[in-house]
Amino acid sequence: MSSVIFLVDMNAFFISCEMTRNRHLRGLPAAVAGDPDRRLGIILAANYEARALGVRTAMTVHEALRKCPKIKLVPPDHDFYLEKSEEVMDLLYGFSSIIEPNSIDEAWLDMTGSLQLFGPPLIAARRIMQEIEQQLGLWCSIGISENKFLAKMASSMKKPKGISTLWIDEIQEKMWPLPVDALYGVGRKTAEKLTAYGIRTIGDLAAVDESLLAGWFGKTGRLLSRHARGVDPEPVLPQQSDAAKSIGRSITLPQNLSQFAEAEPILLSLADAVGRTARKNNRIGRTVHVVIKFSDFTIITRQMNILPSNSTRHIYQAGCQLLQRGWPAGQKIRLLGITLSGFETDGGDRQISLFDKIDASASDKRQVAVDQAMDQIRDRFGEKSIKRARQINPGENAD
Repeated sequence: MSSVIFLVDMNAFFISCEMTRNRHLRGLPAAVAGDPDRRLGIILAANYEARALGVRTAMTVHEALRKCPKIKLVPPDHDFYLEKSEEVMDLLYGFSSIIEPNSIDEAWLDMTGSLQLFGPPLIAARRIMQEIEQQLGLWCSIGISENKFLAKMASSMKKPKGISTLWIDEIQEKMWPLPVDALYGVGRKTAEKLTAYGIRTIGDLAAVDESLLAGWFGKTGRLLSRHARGVDPEPVLPQQSDAAKSIGRSITLPQNLSQFAEAEPILLSLADAVGRTARKNNRIGRTVHVVIKFSDFTIITRQMNILPSNSTRHIYQAGCQLLQRGWPAGQKIRLLGITLSGFETDGGDRQISLFDKIDASASDKRQVAVDQAMDQIRDRFGEKSIKRARQINPGENAD
């Protein structure tokens, strides 16, 4: 039996999350935007009412207001979006145990072994869509195919609330007529180069000999050739369980980051989520990893060892060092992630390393107390009940 892979893609995720807690935004043109109070920055996510009036992601706030003077603008709240993302992932685990998040707002599911429980692919997809809407108040689109790449392509074919198939025998009709820049992973510069070679559609790309593309683009050329022909042997790689060798969080950003100051609060939110998960599961780690995907889709990872810890502060500080080391001048960041690994069980017997501190400093003890107090408040009142000062947006009410 062929594999059946779903790609669940949340529609207008950031602003949809905002509409779950701000019901007055529903039915009105609205968007998440950088610094809306000062009418600066860009649109990070617009709802479909705003899109119908010409508002688009990455448009300046000034231009959005010109197109839609009555648009409701709200500042971004990455902590809340991470919380809602985890709710989505928890729901998806009810349909498959083999889930690979691709970003904060989308994930692949290997449904091959689940169809006996949930019915044929289209019926199972409709059930997932309905449960996400009914239980979480969010919308999604779902792509269905034999492999991850084609499922990803299918998910973008019908939005919002669309379900699309793109089986291998459908690519000639559904995918090949599309412009070459519609192929997932083809950026503006690559599309310009392909066009210069006379390659204007995905079908044109599929017809070019793979070795020729490799000569033009190296390994990327071979990947482009295979994807254009619907070939993707990569399996869905499930997120590891609580007994995993690592705990990580990442976010694909709606706006590319160009300044370290822009990345700091996002990295802190990710480190906070990692630290909290580690503390919940009594895990102490010795290694912090950072993954960075740049706007040209190149990816680098950096890691460093730390004294055994699950402190948000320690994870964040190591992450900042790694980010500064790995971020070349002039590059813009599309995705940022941080991971804690090298675990030992908190409170368990372990050999004392010569590099460990015998007694924690007063500062470390205070940090442990802060983490514990924040965890207790969140356990009782919810994840949004308390934030670290650096996580609060300027002008945001801290009530």
